[in-house]
Amino acid sequence: MLDGLSDWWDGVELWVVQLWFPLQFVVVMLVVVPACLGVAWLVDRAVDRVAARVRPTRGN
Repeated sequence: MLDGLSDWWDGVELWVVQLWFPLQFVVVMLVVVPACLGVAWLVDRAVDRVAARVRPTRGN
């Protein structure tokens, strides 16, 4: 399984590297920016949930 994933990634990487630079920029921005935003959102949600469980509650 990892060999297939590695071969696929090598193909994608080779394809991106061979593109004209402005196209490389566009492709990377269309893929990397949404991926980073998604990961940042997931991390934020996870930290919020952990903090909510760890945070002491106020006793009335």
